Amino acid sequence: MTKRKLRTFDQVEEEYYREHPDEIESYLKVCFEEYAKDGATSALLSSLRMVARVKGISTLAEETGMTRNGVQKDLSEDGNPRFQNINAIM
Repeated sequence: MTKRKLRTFDQVEEEYYREHPDEIESYLKVCFEEYAKDGATSALLSSLRMVARVKGISTLAEETGMTRNGVQKDLSEDGNPRFQNINAIM
């Protein structure tokens, strides 16, 4: 019997946005609206990490004027980014 490797929700979500990059902006808008309601920083950072993987860390760093390491550090699970950096990424 062969075991099937199931994809996680994060993998499915990431694949979707790779195939539909035009929808990333509206996705981020919803993420920020939800953050404004509940203040769940970890959920917001998780969403931004997914977008960073879709767009590419290096590309995102160029677009925001941040370093690649800075983007990775700010979006890491242990990161404590400044609002200015989150705003630039969004």
